[in-house]
Amino acid sequence: MAFYGNSSFLLPLLLITSLAISGKTVRAARVLLETTFPKLPDLPKPELPSLPTVPTLPEPKLPTLPKVEVPLLAHVPTLPKPELPSLPKPELPPLPHVPTLPKPELTSLPKPELPPLPHVPTLSKPELPPMPHVPSFSKPELPPLPKPEVQKLPELPPLPHLPDQPKPTLPSIPTLPKDFPIPSLLPPHSATSP
Repeated sequence: MAFYGNSSFLLPLLLITSLAISGKTVRAARVLLETTFPKLPDLPKPELPSLPTVPTLPEPKLPTLPKVEVPLLAHVPTLPKPELPSLPKPELPPLPHVPTLPKPELTSLPKPELPPLPHVPTLSKPELPPMPHVPSFSKPELPPLPKPEVQKLPELPPLPHLPDQPKPTLPSIPTLPKDFPIPSLLPPHSATSP
């Protein structure tokens, strides 16, 4: 289903795009300043039905639970600390004597004699031939291009006016008063353990 609620902005938008394509921005600004938009009629405010009153319910009275008496624990006698016998210290035998070894003497090795390197002759630098002269060319002058003529777009017919439709009214949700107690699904909590 097509929606024509905001169709009043299509005509200025088409007018701006057609003038921007043709390149006449000054004329487009003047046309925008001179155009007047139709005024929308004021709609009456919808009257909402009054909310139903919810009766206040009395607070539920919970029965009091009897106090549970916890029996005292039996007396546990204290046991004396056990006395552990002292163990004698073990005597370790003395370590055997390790003789010291003399330091070994290393013999010095003779230095090896390397043969002399062969003589490498030095090469002369090669001479390169000079580069040929390149003549400079002048920049070519291009003829100016003619401006293309753009055809004007035909004017569009005005859009048909649709009748205003009333807004639908939604049913309201009743709210509970602040003093209304909400029953809980959990059992009541007692301070004493069973």
